[in-house]
Amino acid sequence: MVKVRLRTKFLLSMVLISGGLTSLTLLFVRQNLRSQVREQIVSQLRNSISTFQSFQREREITLSHSADLLADLPNLRALMTTHDEATIQDGSAPLWQLAGSDLFVLADRSGRIVALHTNTPGFTRDMAESSFARSLSGQERWWFGSQHLYEVFLKPIYFGPAVEGRLLGFLVIGYEIDERLASEISRIASGKVVFYYGETIVTSTLASPSEEAELARQKLQAADISPRVELGEERFLTTTLELAPKGSPSVRLVVLKSYDEATAFLEKLNRLLLGLGVLALVIGSALVYFISHTFTRPLSSLLAGVAALEKGDFNYALDARGGDEVAELTRAFDRMRESLFRTQQNLIESERLATIGRMASSISHDLRHSLAAIVANAEFLCEAHLSSGQRDELYHEIQLAVNRMTELIDSLLEFSRTRASLRPSYGSLRTAVDNAVHAVRANPEFHNAHVNIRQSGNVEGWFDHRKLERTFFNLVLNACESLPDRSGRVDIELRDTGSAIEIRVSDNGRGIPASIRNTLFEPFVSLGKENGTGLGLTVAQKIVQDHGGELAVESTSRDGTVFRVTLPYPAPLGQVMAAEAEQASSVRGARADATQA
Repeated sequence: MVKVRLRTKFLLSMVLISGGLTSLTLLFVRQNLRSQVREQIVSQLRNSISTFQSFQREREITLSHSADLLADLPNLRALMTTHDEATIQDGSAPLWQLAGSDLFVLADRSGRIVALHTNTPGFTRDMAESSFARSLSGQERWWFGSQHLYEVFLKPIYFGPAVEGRLLGFLVIGYEIDERLASEISRIASGKVVFYYGETIVTSTLASPSEEAELARQKLQAADISPRVELGEERFLTTTLELAPKGSPSVRLVVLKSYDEATAFLEKLNRLLLGLGVLALVIGSALVYFISHTFTRPLSSLLAGVAALEKGDFNYALDARGGDEVAELTRAFDRMRESLFRTQQNLIESERLATIGRMASSISHDLRHSLAAIVANAEFLCEAHLSSGQRDELYHEIQLAVNRMTELIDSLLEFSRTRASLRPSYGSLRTAVDNAVHAVRANPEFHNAHVNIRQSGNVEGWFDHRKLERTFFNLVLNACESLPDRSGRVDIELRDTGSAIEIRVSDNGRGIPASIRNTLFEPFVSLGKENGTGLGLTVAQKIVQDHGGELAVESTSRDGTVFRVTLPYPAPLGQVMAAEAEQASSVRGARADATQA
């Protein structure tokens, strides 16, 4: 499981919170600025339209007055009275130059064009006559032909005062909507402009014909402010102004304001804000990293104290200075540790006294029983009338009591010995098993016990055969004691597994009582035995463990019990002695260091 330090949690929390707040701030500022920029562009577009409308009104008034003056010139009236088309065409040229217009048209009373002057090639008399007819019927002020758009001013020419109504013809003065005028309007509107006649783009200030073609494909709708349009890689906001009256062919002025140009500074601002956010995040993280040390250092010390307590070190130094919650927790932990230490010492002392009491009770009972037998048999030996057979029997009883006392003392001494007390010699474990079985059968109670020994493989090695013989004796003795009277059987199997020797001692007795199964190998645990000390299996387990092996109950039930002894093949005697000497040297060194400390 991966451990995450508290300081790391603080740092990650700071990074996440700062990063989230910075991102939200940037997003909010960006959206707010974009909205403000759009509103500003919309306002500029409307102002541009208003400015153009004012400019257009002044321009139309000026051009209309110019047309009125030309229509009242005497030489123009005289020229129209000739009714000769060639004369009128040639004689009107100086007047066209005087007007300074892009289109100069004269028509007679019937509407026939008698003079046409224009700077634009391709605009014919037929185009002029059809446009003139529409202007007379619908007061149309815009003429379009051969991809040229004119704003025209139509004035009647009278012979004499206008109130007399003697009409000679008509004067039409037109001014082309060309790139020069579009550039001037673009400067006034502070944006790009496009003039439409119907769905045809007449002229514009766009950068290239490809942009005009792309704009024509988009077919902008007449609206106050249209949605953003894209031309190339640039985005624009647009507004449209209808120049022709309703019922006439549509003449529109479209003004475009670059959205990307207006928001270009936002990219710089975003980079600046992002840089400031990253800088704030780095500085904040560094501050959290260093400031968090103030909080995590006492916790780290407390954690080290807990780890030391887990290992049994009750004297680990803790820093409990300060008045915050962590310091209070440290002092509370220190008090708890002291209380646990006292409780542990009391428990150890109580357990020691209880163990001594149990040992003393068991030993005193067994020694008192043996001593009583010795004293009683010694008193019988004082009788003068005893026969030699009776004396031999009494001597035998005394000898058995002394042997039981010796065995008890040897068992007690076995607990104080270490592995260094082993005296390995090379030999077969079959011999140790045979000797153990012979010793058990020496007891008159088990003289006729049925014990079967089987061997498979090589069971020779370097072992302390004398101690192992005692182990096997205890196991076989327990097995014989649990057997039924007549059908009892003990099976002993010795087997070579390649890396170890396994010895199984099985019987068909009554099994191990459930009340002592979990404490079977503890000292002084015995049940149902009159002369048991409760040390047999404990001593047997210690001897096996000193050899690096294992003694365990493989199975037990009402049908019998199986004990398994596993003894690994030990190293030769020289290696064993060298390892034990090295271990003893390290123990002496540790004791010396402890004494100096």
